[in-house]
Amino acid sequence: MTGDIEAAADIATGALVGRAVEPKAGDAYGPHAGHGPDDALCLNCGTRLLGEHCHACGQSAHVHRSLGGIGHEIAHGVFHFEGKIWRTLPLLTLHPGTLTRRYVNGERARFVSPLALFLFTVFLMFATIGAVGGELADTIVNDERPGATSDYAREAGKARAALAIIDEQRTAATSDRAYSGPSIAELDQRAAALRTTIRALGVATDMKRGGSHGPVVDLRDFKTGWERLDHGIAKANENPGLMIYKLQTSAYKYSWGLIPLSVPFLALLFLWRRKHHLYDHAIFVTYSLAFMMLLTIALILGHLVGVPDATLRLAAVVVPPVHMFGQLRGAYSLRKRSAAWRTVALLTFAFTVLLAFIVLLLLHGLTD
Repeated sequence: MTGDIEAAADIATGALVGRAVEPKAGDAYGPHAGHGPDDALCLNCGTRLLGEHCHACGQSAHVHRSLGGIGHEIAHGVFHFEGKIWRTLPLLTLHPGTLTRRYVNGERARFVSPLALFLFTVFLMFATIGAVGGELADTIVNDERPGATSDYAREAGKARAALAIIDEQRTAATSDRAYSGPSIAELDQRAAALRTTIRALGVATDMKRGGSHGPVVDLRDFKTGWERLDHGIAKANENPGLMIYKLQTSAYKYSWGLIPLSVPFLALLFLWRRKHHLYDHAIFVTYSLAFMMLLTIALILGHLVGVPDATLRLAAVVVPPVHMFGQLRGAYSLRKRSAAWRTVALLTFAFTVLLAFIVLLLLHGLTD
C-alpha cells in the first residue's frame, strides 16, 4: 500500500515538474481557460486583460483560491500533462527522427519539450520500479531462493569429501615408499584451498539459518587505500539494503547527468558535419533517453502481466538499436549505411556512458 502511494506521488510530482518546464504550453486553449471579467487587471503583473490570459505574463485571468483548486492543479498536471503529449508519444515511438528534426527546426508549440518529457519519464520509471519491484533489493541482498541453504551445505559436503581423499593421499605419501601420486606440498595446497572453501560455505549457511541480512560475499577485507572509499565499502557490507536504496535514490536524483555525458559522444559521430550543433545532439539524446525509459516501464509492466521472458528479452535487445537507427536516419537525414555504422557506434557509446554513470553513482554512494 505504501509503495502504491509513493508511486502515485512520484507520478504526480513528475507531471508537475515537467509542467514547470513548460508552464504555459496548452493552457490558452484548454477547456477550463480563464474566466476573468472584461477590462480586469492581471493579478500577477497588473496589466489590463484583453482576454482570458494576460498578454504580458501569460497568467490566467481566473485563479484558484481553495483546496479544490490545489486538487485541480494536480489533476491537470497528471491527466492533462501538456495536451501535446498525445502528438509527441506516437512520433517518439514510431518516428523519433521526424520528431527530433521537427523540434530542432522550430516546431516547439506542437510537441512536449524533450526536457519536460525526460523529467516525466524519469519520475514515471522510478515510480513503476518502486511500485512493482520493492522486493528486488531483499532478493539480491539475502539470496532467498528456495534451496539456497541446502545448496551451500551440499557444496560443503563435496569439499569435505575431497579433503578426506587428500588426507588419505598425504598419509600414503608419508608412509608408503611406493606412493607415486602428487607431492606433499601440492596436497597441502589443495587441502588449504578446500578448508577455506568449507569455512566460507559454513559462514554462508549460518547466515541463512540465522536470518542474517548480511551479504553472501564479505568485502570487509577488501581495501583500496582510499580511506573514505574503504569506510564506505565497510558500511555497505554491514548494511547492503541501505546501500542499494541510496544508489536507487542517487540514480533518481542525478539521472539528468546522462544527458551531458552522452552529448559529446554523439557529437563525435558528426564531427565533420558543421551544420549539426551541440543543441541538436542534446535534443536527440534527451528524446532518446525518454524513449528508453518508457521502454523500461513497458518491459516491467509486461513482466508483471505475464508476457514470456523470452519475448521481453528479445524486445530489450532489438528495440533500442532499431529505435536509434530510425532516429539517426530521420533526425540527421542519413542514408541506411551511414545510419547503420553510427548506430553500432552509438550503442557502444551508450554502454560506455551507462557504465561510467554507474561507477560515478557507486563512488558517490560509497564516499558520501
